[in-house]
Amino acid sequence: MQLNLKNPLAVLDLETTGVDVSCDKIVEISIIKIMPGGGEEVKTMRINPTIPIPAEATKIHGITDEDVKNCPVFKEVAKNLAAYLEGCDIAGYNSIKFDIPLLVEEFLRADVDVDFRSRHLVDVQNIFHRMEQRTLVAAYKFYCQKDLFNAHSAEADTRATYDVLLAQLERYGELQNDMAFLAEFSSKSRNVDYAGRIVLDNDGNEIINFGKYKGKKVVDVLAKDNSYYSWIMNSNFTLDTKRMLTQIRLRSINKG
Repeated sequence: MQLNLKNPLAVLDLETTGVDVSCDKIVEISIIKIMPGGGEEVKTMRINPTIPIPAEATKIHGITDEDVKNCPVFKEVAKNLAAYLEGCDIAGYNSIKFDIPLLVEEFLRADVDVDFRSRHLVDVQNIFHRMEQRTLVAAYKFYCQKDLFNAHSAEADTRATYDVLLAQLERYGELQNDMAFLAEFSSKSRNVDYAGRIVLDNDGNEIINFGKYKGKKVVDVLAKDNSYYSWIMNSNFTLDTKRMLTQIRLRSINKG
């Protein structure tokens, strides 16, 4: 099967120092870039995260501090990587919740302003969970009738994710071979920031999605609690969350 693409599709996977989007770093990234005509390119690179790789992370992906000590830091590859992803829709496994937010955070730390909100973001895990409820290894076995070797190496996981997406389209007649449909289908919520701290309700209002103000409109919280904005800006939230909250705040001030 060939994907029905209007834009290039970048299927990606990250291996990282951990799972905290606000402070963990990329140690390996792999991208399969599929063109509308069906051609594809593979780009895989290791990154020096500039912080120690915890032993528990190494146990998962097998990458050590020694492996990446001579690799480029993210800032050195950020502009070229952003250019490579320009105009691409993006797919991954658990990518909406983890890979894309962490990748954007790395770009922002490197002072490279990227915004994937205009792209179609397809999360193969969310499609899988809506259909079958399993892990990537099980998904690969279930859909492709193959065992996934080298799981948690970025390129093996990326290839498996791409193969599973193709198999899902073959298996489920209700899925459309269209990136806009798949992005909508695989999205669990309408996030304003990539970390999902702020979401849109059915009327398009920005809503706080955590803590004591969960379910409240952002503009109402900012108007009611003068300290809330400062607390967010001085706490361990992602740079993207802070950026989007600032945009909402400035828009509210300008309207006032």
